[in-house]
Amino acid sequence: MSGNEKVKVWDIAVRVFHWSLVILFALAYLTGEEEGALHNNAGYIVLGLLAFRLLWGFVGTRYARFSDFIYGPGTTIAYARSLLASNPVRYLGHNPLGGWMIVALLLSIFVTCWSGIEYIGSKGQGPLAGNTHIVTGIAVADEGNKKEHADEGDEFWEEVHEIFANLSVLLVVIHIAGVVASSRMHHENLAKSMITGYKDKLSA
Repeated sequence: MSGNEKVKVWDIAVRVFHWSLVILFALAYLTGEEEGALHNNAGYIVLGLLAFRLLWGFVGTRYARFSDFIYGPGTTIAYARSLLASNPVRYLGHNPLGGWMIVALLLSIFVTCWSGIEYIGSKGQGPLAGNTHIVTGIAVADEGNKKEHADEGDEFWEEVHEIFANLSVLLVVIHIAGVVASSRMHHENLAKSMITGYKDKLSA
C-alpha cells in the first residue's frame, strides 16, 4: 500500500495528546512508589489531557470524534468475526474494537488519576486536601472515629488507584498488540500514522 494516495486522518491535537499521554502516564506509573511531586504533577497533567480529549471527542476533526469510532454491538461483533477470519474490514480511523479500547483506556486512566487525587487528599495533600470523604457512607461523630474512617479512606483510594493503574497498563499492552496485529493484516504502519497523521486512502 506504500504507493497509494495518502489522506490526513489524525490531526495535530490528537497526535500531541496521544504521545503526551504515553510519556506522562509512563512517568507517573514509574514514579508511583515515590508518591512525590513528580508523580502527582504527572497525574494532574494526565487528567488535564483527558479533559481535553473528552472535549475534542465532540468538537474535534472527523476522525477524532467519538461518533466516528464508537460503534454499536452489531458492527463491533461483525468486525471481531472478520478479524478472527483474518480478513478484517479496514477503517481509516479507529476500527470498532480499537474504538472501544480507546474508551476503556480513557475511563481506566481517569479513574486512576481521580483515585490518586482522592488518596493524597485523604492524606492532607492536593486539591482535595481537608475535604471530608465518606467511603462507607456512615457519618462520623468523634475524633477517634474520624481518624479510623480517614485511615479507611487512605486504604480504599490507594487500593483503587493501584488496581486501575495496573488495569491501564494491561489495556495499553492489549492496545499495542492490537496495533501490531492490525498493522500486519493491513500492511500499514499505524504507529507511524500517529506521528505523521497520514494513512493510505481506502481502496474504492
